[in-house]
Amino acid sequence: MSNSLYYEDFETGQIFKSPARTITEADLTIFSMVSGDWNPIHVDAEYAKTTRFGQRLVHGALGIAIITGFYDRIGVFEDSALALLGIQDWQFKAPILIGDTLHMEMEIGEKRLTSKGDAGIMDRIIRLKRHDGTVVQEGRMGIMLKLKPKG
Repeated sequence: MSNSLYYEDFETGQIFKSPARTITEADLTIFSMVSGDWNPIHVDAEYAKTTRFGQRLVHGALGIAIITGFYDRIGVFEDSALALLGIQDWQFKAPILIGDTLHMEMEIGEKRLTSKGDAGIMDRIIRLKRHDGTVVQEGRMGIMLKLKPKG
């Protein structure tokens, strides 16, 4: 059974919270392999010790990728999502470190129907947070959603 919500089911101001997940060494390594980003700040522990952070940082783009997994885990878009429409005003507020346990908070923003009226457009305010409440990334992600099936 699906937990999907459709355009009409969402209300501006609603907040959804994902389950948490801990970022591992394997996550960093696999993302380096997939992206081809082997910057020393991510993969060279000795170099990273000499930086203002004192340790390796997880790729910022991995945070965005993890958010897409959190969408799946909350389940509300399983059968209703049509398209990710964009990422706006994205900010990297604090570094993500190996061992950080993260979760996503998603707040529903403005909503409107498409010009054809056959789907909904919805703004989502996204906050990726550490276990201690620190916001590590935040911004907006627009989505196109199915309308509720008639019947």
